[in-house]
Amino acid sequence: MPVKYIPYVPNTIEGQAILDNITRTQRVLRYRENDKVYDRIKRGMPYYEVEPIETVGQPSENMVIRGECISACAYLKEQGIKIDLVYIDPPFASGADYAKKVYFRKNPKLAEKIAAAEEEMELEDIQAFEDKMYGDIWKKEDYLNWMYENLMAIKSVMSDSGSIYVHLDVNIGHYVKILLDEVFGEENFRNEILWKYVKFQMRNMGRYAKNTDRIYWYAFEGYVFIPQVIKLDEPKKLLMKGWDKEKGVIANIKDENGKTQKIEVDDETVDDLWNIPFIGATSGERADYATQKPEALLQRIINASSNRDMLVADFFGGSGVTAKVANDLGRRFIHCDVGINSIQTVRDRLKEAKADFNILEIKDGVSLFRNPQQTMDKLATLITGLQKGVAGIGKFWFGAMQDSKKHTVPVYVPDLINSQQKVLDIPLMNQILNQELDTLDINIKKIIVYYIDIDDRPELDKFIKENNATETEVELRDLKNLLHDVVVEDDIEFKIIKMKADYETEITKFTSDRLTQKINAFNEKGNLQSIAKGKAFTPINLSEDGLELIELIALDCDNDIGEWHSSTEIKIDKLGYVIKDGVKTKTFWDGKILSTKKPLRLKVRNISGDETICSVS
Repeated sequence: MPVKYIPYVPNTIEGQAILDNITRTQRVLRYRENDKVYDRIKRGMPYYEVEPIETVGQPSENMVIRGECISACAYLKEQGIKIDLVYIDPPFASGADYAKKVYFRKNPKLAEKIAAAEEEMELEDIQAFEDKMYGDIWKKEDYLNWMYENLMAIKSVMSDSGSIYVHLDVNIGHYVKILLDEVFGEENFRNEILWKYVKFQMRNMGRYAKNTDRIYWYAFEGYVFIPQVIKLDEPKKLLMKGWDKEKGVIANIKDENGKTQKIEVDDETVDDLWNIPFIGATSGERADYATQKPEALLQRIINASSNRDMLVADFFGGSGVTAKVANDLGRRFIHCDVGINSIQTVRDRLKEAKADFNILEIKDGVSLFRNPQQTMDKLATLITGLQKGVAGIGKFWFGAMQDSKKHTVPVYVPDLINSQQKVLDIPLMNQILNQELDTLDINIKKIIVYYIDIDDRPELDKFIKENNATETEVELRDLKNLLHDVVVEDDIEFKIIKMKADYETEITKFTSDRLTQKINAFNEKGNLQSIAKGKAFTPINLSEDGLELIELIALDCDNDIGEWHSSTEIKIDKLGYVIKDGVKTKTFWDGKILSTKKPLRLKVRNISGDETICSVS
C-alpha cells in the first residue's frame, strides 16, 4: 500500500471544489469512466517509499527514477522539488509493440568468435524470439483517462513559470490537445510544433507520406523563451516586418518614401516547422532503443526554454536523450521510466557522458521483471492452473481455472501496463459485480480477483456482501505474493585471484535459463521454417561457458549490502569492444575484470538486460 496520498493540487479547504475545471473536457470528449478518474484525483497521487539504488559519480541533485510518472511526481512533490522544463514523449496509442534488438557478444575464450563478424538477432523480425520493451496497445478512452492523470501529476510539480513540451503523433495528438488545454490552460498554449523528421518516397499508398510528429508547447506566465537561430548556407534578403500600432497588426516596415525595406541575413529564426532528421544508422548517439529521438531535437527545446542550472524532467524517459542533452547543456535533470531497459540505457549513457546522478527505485510493491509487458507475460505462467483464451469469458478476464468440480473460474489480474488498475476499489468491484459477471456466457460459481493495493478492505468486503446479487463467490488474492517470483536470476561462476597490485576477477561460466529457452525456441522455429521453405538454417549455438550472453560486469569494493557502488566496471559493446568505466576502447574483453581493492559484490547484466548481483563471500 502507498505510504500516503499526495494531493494533485494545493490542499483545499473543506467544501472547495477542485475538479470544476474538467467539465468541458468531459463534455467535449465524452469518454468513459470519467467518474473513476475524478475519484482517483480526489484521492491523490500514491506516495511510496523510494530506495536509493546507486550513486554514479559525485552526490548530485540529478535523478534517474525507476517508477511510474504519477508515483514519481508524488515523490517529487513531497520533497518540494519544482521542475522548470518538462519534455515527455509518451506512448502514442499506436497499437504497436516495441521490441529490443539483442546482440550476442564475442566470446573471449573462442578466438574464432573474436575474428568473426557480429552475430545479431533481429527480434522485431522474429516473433518467437521477441523481447518486448513495452506494449503501446490502448483503447482510446483508457489512453485519455491515463494521460489526464499523468498530466495532472506533472502539472503539480511544475514551477510557476515552467514550460512543458508534449510529443505526440497525428493519430492521438488532437485528442490530447483538449486535455492539455484543460490541464495547463488555453491561455498558456504557445505553439504546435511540427517536427519533420524524414522524407519518404512512398508509392502507390493512396495517401500522402507521413513525415511529421506534433509537439505541443505550453508555458506559464514568466516562462523562459530564447529564440533559436539557424545559420544559412548563403545570405538572403527578407522583408522587414514590425508591429503597426495604428492598425494593430504585423506589417511591412517602410522608409520615409513609402518603400518596403529589406534586410540581408545570414541566419534565420526558427519557426514552428522543425526540419531535424532521424538518427542515422551509424550515428554515435544511437542506443538501439525503440522510439529514440535525436539529440538535436532536445537541444533546441532545452536551449529555447531553460537557462543553465534549471531543472529539466522527462517522465517517459526511454533512451535518456533528455537527461543526456540537459547534462551536456549544464542543466539539472530528472529521468523517469518504468522499464529497467530504459534505466540501464540512460545509466550507461550518462556514465559515458561523465554525469553525476543518483538512481532511485519507487517501491510500489510490484517487483517488475524488465517492464510491465514482460511481467504480465510471465505472470500467465506463475498462476497455477491458469488457462488463457477460455471460451465463454471476455477480454476483461486474464484467464480462467478449472476447480475440482470442473467449474470454470474466471480470473481477473490488474494490468500492470495501466497504472489506473493498481488499486482495487469500490468502483472497480462494482464494474465486476454488475457488468462483467453479466457478460459471461457460462454459469459461474466463483471468480478470483487479484489485486496489488486495496483502497479500504473492510469497506470493500462490505460492498461485495451487500451488492453481489448473484450466487457467485468472490475470492480476493494479493498479487504481490506472486510478483516476487517474476524476476529470474542467472547463474554466475567466477574466481578471484590476488595479483601483485590488483585483484583479478574472472567469469568462468554464465548460465541464463530464460535466454537459453528463447534460443532453443528460436532454433526450433527456424528449423521448421527451413524445412517448409527448403532453405538452409543456421542455428544459434551457445558455447559451454555462455560468456557471449554477458553485456556488463561491475564490482563493488566498498559495500557488501545496500546501495550499489561500482568501484570499476566494463561493458562489452555489440562488436565485442570494452567500455571501461564509461571510456570506450578498442580492446576485446578477455573474460576478466581488475580492481585495486578486493571485490565485495559482483554484478552481471545479460544481453537482454537482466541483472544478477552475487556476494563474493
